[in-house]
Amino acid sequence: MSIETKARISEFFLESVEAACRNQRVEASHGAQAYVAGLLEDFVRPDANAALRETLDRPLTLVLDEAMQTPSGERFEKLRGLGDGTLYVSGFFGEHLERRGVDDEFVASIGGYAYRSAATMMRAGSSPPTTFFDLFTELAERFHALVEVIAEIADRTNFAPRTPSGTLRLYERWLRTGNERLARELAAHGMTPVKPGAA
Repeated sequence: MSIETKARISEFFLESVEAACRNQRVEASHGAQAYVAGLLEDFVRPDANAALRETLDRPLTLVLDEAMQTPSGERFEKLRGLGDGTLYVSGFFGEHLERRGVDDEFVASIGGYAYRSAATMMRAGSSPPTTFFDLFTELAERFHALVEVIAEIADRTNFAPRTPSGTLRLYERWLRTGNERLARELAAHGMTPVKPGAA
């Protein structure tokens, strides 16, 4: 029964990532889509809470500095963990970060840098295949788009009604970013987003 459940969870997340990529016209390789699906599956597990707490509770610059100071044998895992944590938290808990005054561009720059550094380590090593370098490079380059993919999945799996203040924050995010997914979500709540000064 647990094997069947695991297969269903894996399929659910992969299908969700593929659908969100199609909806948002995000061109991501199958490897990147599978990686993001695996990331979502990993964070469903209770033991993933330590990585989440570190990303949510500690200054990201401190976490990045610690990762860069870690001996090379452990550095890759620290960098990958930071990239994974920022990607997941930005997608699922973007509003939480925003309420704390954390700039999403700053988080994306930290996460992208962590993935890019992990990719460089993969390229520098002689034994890992080039595909891992390509994968982590793609995660770094498409960080913003993948955050929006995860955010769409979060929105679709969140059954709580959006509060008026939550809808206002959504509109404010749309004003800053012009993101199409946010515009579609506002439209689903009966709002037609219009930029100030647009006729």
